Amino acid sequence: MPHASLIDRLESIPRRELYFFSLYRVLEAAIMAALVFSPLADVVGEPRSTVLGGTVAVAYMAAAVVLLVLGRNERWLVPLVFGGACIDIVAATLVTHALPPVAAGIAMMLLFNVAAAAMLLPLRYGMTVAVLASSALVLEFLWSALVDGERPRSLAELSMFVTSYLALAWLGYRIGQRARSSQKLAEQRTAEVANLVEVNELIIRRMRTGVLVVDSDNRITLANEAASLLLGDGGEAGDAGLNHLAPELARRLQRWRNGWQVDETPLQLFPDQPEVQPRFARLLADSDQTLVFLDDTTVVSRRAESLTLAALGRFSASLAHEIRNPLAAINYAVQLLEESRNVDDADRRLLQIIHQQCLRTNGIVESVLGLARRERANPENIDLGSFVRRFVEDYRQTLSIETDSLEAIVPSQPVPSLVDPKHLQQILTALVHNALKYGRIMDEPARVRLRVFQDGRNAFVDVLDRGPGIPEGVAAQLFRPFFTTSEHGTGLGLYIARELTRANQATLEYVPVPGGGACFRVALPGPNAILSL
Repeated sequence: MPHASLIDRLESIPRRELYFFSLYRVLEAAIMAALVFSPLADVVGEPRSTVLGGTVAVAYMAAAVVLLVLGRNERWLVPLVFGGACIDIVAATLVTHALPPVAAGIAMMLLFNVAAAAMLLPLRYGMTVAVLASSALVLEFLWSALVDGERPRSLAELSMFVTSYLALAWLGYRIGQRARSSQKLAEQRTAEVANLVEVNELIIRRMRTGVLVVDSDNRITLANEAASLLLGDGGEAGDAGLNHLAPELARRLQRWRNGWQVDETPLQLFPDQPEVQPRFARLLADSDQTLVFLDDTTVVSRRAESLTLAALGRFSASLAHEIRNPLAAINYAVQLLEESRNVDDADRRLLQIIHQQCLRTNGIVESVLGLARRERANPENIDLGSFVRRFVEDYRQTLSIETDSLEAIVPSQPVPSLVDPKHLQQILTALVHNALKYGRIMDEPARVRLRVFQDGRNAFVDVLDRGPGIPEGVAAQLFRPFFTTSEHGTGLGLYIARELTRANQATLEYVPVPGGGACFRVALPGPNAILSL
């Protein structure tokens, strides 16, 4: 049986409609049985065939009960409704013939059966039920007129019932189709609303900004994951009041409710938690509930830092050549003056200072330009050990390290890795430069080692020194841009090195050395890292 249209879909038919239709059929059967077997039979009028009426009433009652039981199964919807309607038509026709005085009432009761069947069935089945009911009515009329010589109803009444059956079948189909379409639309909208609610809850729950809903008594009625982490174990809704969990936050909230000026300084709710910037908003215009937003100041600072770096990169790119040209002219003039024989030793010392400051200024420009370039990585499969060995040899030849020492500790077997060689050159240069500059104790020579090893799929390079080490408070800020402990530093070397490692899907981290000194570890992906992702 085809199921091409919406009304053919069984899941769109409510079960209660089938139940009430079957229950109405039982009521019809009971009325027919009452007309035949109860004392009402004498009041209604003389029956034409008591045996036929009784047999039909009993059989119809049994069929109605069976259909009532089977009607709970929606999988058999079309056969049950169509078959039940056919049984209704046959029973109504036979009872009408057996009890002519109630023919009009039986025909009127059949109107509901035709309309209900048309509402529950596709159009072709509904109109078929109406045609069968009309045909049965006409056949019973001819049977009574030709065989028994009686006419229980007029032709006008017969034509009106036939017209009513067909019209009600069409109207019933349209009403059923409209109801099913409305039901489908309502279910679709309900599902969409439920999905939106789940999406909203997921978004709020996973927001990095802490969100609290606080009632007039400062009880927390809702808290997302970020707020729960900031408030500790008691941050779950309903566990405790805001006065107990965060007294300072509750005080600021009360000041905001009173219309006073709120302290906008960052607030640390717990010693181990980051500072937050609280914001307040009323949930509804006439509601006592308040929305409390807890913005993590570290996230805000990172965003501001990112905007600053982006602006600095664009600015530095436009000013680079404007700064380099005067520097080149100054350096050239210094070189010419140094070659002059008329410059005494005191002035020559001043020229050296000028030259050093020009080099320092040029280094600052190069570091800032590194933020603007952001070249994409072109990773290659390299032997990390051989690369580090060549790097150490080139560094010794190009840069004078005087009494300082720089050595490579490389295993005998190859250490494959996947990295952009240019980026790795910049990373190691920055790390070695810092190690030679800061990795010394007093006036002792610096001892820097580059150790290469492999652990699993990753390859590692450690840049170690034997200096005084890095304090814990400073280590937490090492990779922040513009952070430096030297008055001559820019604070961009380690930041740019970490950005380059990230561009190569690698990591750069500081590893404390228990025996003293510092270690910066670069973890590079292996040659099959892309295939294993």
